[in-house]
Amino acid sequence: MRIIVAMDVQDGKCVRLTRGDFSTKKIYSEDPLELARNIEDAGIRHVHLVDLDGARAGHIVNHKILKAISGSTKLQIDFSGGLRTVNDIKGVFDSGTSSVTVGSIAVMDPDLFLSWLSEWGPEKIILGADCKNRKIVTEGWLKRSDSDVLEFIRDYSSKGIRFVACTDIERDGTMNGPAIGLYRDILEIDNVNLIASGGIATVGQIKKLAEIGCEGAIIGKALYEGKLELKDISRLC
Repeated sequence: MRIIVAMDVQDGKCVRLTRGDFSTKKIYSEDPLELARNIEDAGIRHVHLVDLDGARAGHIVNHKILKAISGSTKLQIDFSGGLRTVNDIKGVFDSGTSSVTVGSIAVMDPDLFLSWLSEWGPEKIILGADCKNRKIVTEGWLKRSDSDVLEFIRDYSSKGIRFVACTDIERDGTMNGPAIGLYRDILEIDNVNLIASGGIATVGQIKKLAEIGCEGAIIGKALYEGKLELKDISRLC
């Protein structure tokens, strides 16, 4: 299972939120590039870089940070936040991202999303399926839709999506453990490689996610709060 470190960027700094609430923001690094180098030095190969400013603004804001990290490390970067146009997608790939996770456009403009999937392929276009009470949320988790998360994923699976990143927002940043029940249900959908996110706080929980069949796990707040250390999770890579 891939171990992926979350790097959420706002105002040029690495921060973490709790349950997607921007008022709970806590700064963990003033220098995202230095943090990225530390992650690479520990033996981690994958990061999930979230442009929180972009997610709220509806356009990419922190592309310079993406470019700096991709140009100075060998990390495999998955980028998310503010992706709304084909030029956005081209721009972040040109800036060095390996893949993108897209949620809002998959809800608001399915035809556009599927055109990106067709052009770049299912290895590079990851479906973002973040949810609250099993309903899909969009636009930096600020808007809740009526889409059931399982039906949402099942529909896109039938249209060629192979990788899905899912955060249960009620658990995100709480370090109360991942949504195992939800993830088990998602993994019953054919042809889905699931990247789990939200609430992960122990090595045992990471191993449990691997046991049920998750393809990847995104680790965030537990790492920054010291409940997990880079050396602990690097052993699992």
